[in-house]
Amino acid sequence: MRTRPFGPEATAVPVVGQGTWHLELDDRSQAIRALREGLDLGLTHLDTAELYGSGEAERIVGEAIAGRRDQVFLVSKVMPSHATEAGTRRACEASLERLRTDRLDLYLLHWPGSHPLEETIRAFEDLVASGKIRAWGVSNFDVPLLARARDLAGPGRIACAQVLYHLGARHLEAAVLPWCAKEKVAVVGYSPFGSGDFPSPSSPGGRLLARIAKHHRATARQVALSFLLRRELFLIPKAARPAHVAENAKAADLDLSAAEIDRIAAAFPLDETEPELETL
Repeated sequence: MRTRPFGPEATAVPVVGQGTWHLELDDRSQAIRALREGLDLGLTHLDTAELYGSGEAERIVGEAIAGRRDQVFLVSKVMPSHATEAGTRRACEASLERLRTDRLDLYLLHWPGSHPLEETIRAFEDLVASGKIRAWGVSNFDVPLLARARDLAGPGRIACAQVLYHLGARHLEAAVLPWCAKEKVAVVGYSPFGSGDFPSPSSPGGRLLARIAKHHRATARQVALSFLLRRELFLIPKAARPAHVAENAKAADLDLSAAEIDRIAAAFPLDETEPELETL
C-alpha cells in the first residue's frame, strides 16, 4: 500500500485507510474480518470515534486489532459535548479502554463545539505529554477555525484536519487543502463515496466513471478513489465486507491519465461552498 508523510512528524501512513461510521450496524463477525483483511492489505490507518454506535464501533475495532496494535495507525475522536479540559481526558481514557490499547496515534475533536477550544487543546497536549496520544487534530474545521487552533496551540502542533471529501463535495480543494499544505497539516477525507450518494450508473457522471473503469479493468468506486487521491491527502472509506476492503485497497495503485482526471473534474465540478456539517 502506498504511503505519504502524515502531519508535522511526517509519519508514513497509507493513503487509503478504513473508516468505521455505522460499522456497528453491520454483521459484527464480518466487520471484524473486513478490518483484519484491510490490515493484511496495508490499510492500517483505522479511524473511529466515541460517537459511533455510542462506543460500539471502538469495541469492534479493539477486537479486530487485538494482537496487532503495533501495525495500526489508530485514530479516534472526542465529541464536542465532552471537550472540556477534564472531559477530553475522561473521553480519551474511555476510548482507550474500548479499543483495548494504551495509546492513540491521533486524537481529534470531532467538530467545533461550545466549549472553549483552548481547553480542548490543553487536554490534547496533556495527553501527548502522558503518552496517551501521539498527536492531535481537528475534524470539520474550516480555514478560520484551523487558523484559530494554530494560533492557540502554536505552529506545528495540529497534525490533521479531517474533512468531508467526495466527488460531489470537493470544497476542501479550494481553501482547506492549500492552508494545510502550507502548515504541514495532514488532510484526511472522510466519506469518499458520499455516504450513500455515490453517482448513479445511469447519471452522466456515473456513465463516465463506468467507461473509465472499464478501460482500466477497475470499478467506478476505484476510479473515484483514485481521482480523489490525486491530491496530497488521505482517504478513509468504510467497508464492512472483505471484498469491499480489497476493492478499496486496489484503488491506490490505479493510475488515471491527465485526460481522464480532467474529464472527471469537469463532470463533478468544484463547488467552493462549505456543505452542512456532517459528524461522521
